Amino acid sequence: MMLPLLLVSLRANAQEDYRFDIGAGVGMTGYLGDANTANLLKNPGVDGELLFRYIVNPRWGLKTNLYVGTLRGNTEQMTNVMPSEMNYKFSTTFVELGELAEFNFFSFGMGETYRKLKRITPYIAAGVGFNYWSVDGHKGFAFNIPLGLGVKYKVSRRVNLGLEFLMKKVFTDKLDGPALSDPYQIKSSFMKNTDWYSTLTFSVTYEFSKRCAVCHYKD
Repeated sequence: MMLPLLLVSLRANAQEDYRFDIGAGVGMTGYLGDANTANLLKNPGVDGELLFRYIVNPRWGLKTNLYVGTLRGNTEQMTNVMPSEMNYKFSTTFVELGELAEFNFFSFGMGETYRKLKRITPYIAAGVGFNYWSVDGHKGFAFNIPLGLGVKYKVSRRVNLGLEFLMKKVFTDKLDGPALSDPYQIKSSFMKNTDWYSTLTFSVTYEFSKRCAVCHYKD
């Protein structure tokens, strides 16, 4: 009598394992470049995110995200003097499509205590992305590398909250407009003469598509 009940209980818990996660988020952006060399909190912008995640297992996920956001900067707030002694102010609108791999420090989930699942976990993320932007009537397209970390919290078996911080290395010096494209006339490198920006985003997601926990095969 007890064995069938135990099997039913284990199967019910196993069935609450889903393959996909979808959601949206909002947050703030920061910019580092020729108009701001140090402080991400100066002139913050905003961002909105749509995301789709493939849950490989409780430790790994693959996330596709679409961001729409703004970046702002003003050289008047800098201690550095621009070569032309002119001041520049810009506001950029961007769209970003990215793909990231996520590694959870703890096995993320609920139920199935033998798997030592945790309702909350920090994680790290890295990937690739592409940007399209518009600033002062000029448009551009560039490749970027996002790196960052975050934390996930499982409100229920299918609803999750997330907070994620990512730094994006953009392989261009035109994100802040043509007036600030290589103003110092220096050779570009990974750290120099290219723009960076950050996203700090709070998200809500919903899991769906139950994973096959017990598969039955027939000859």
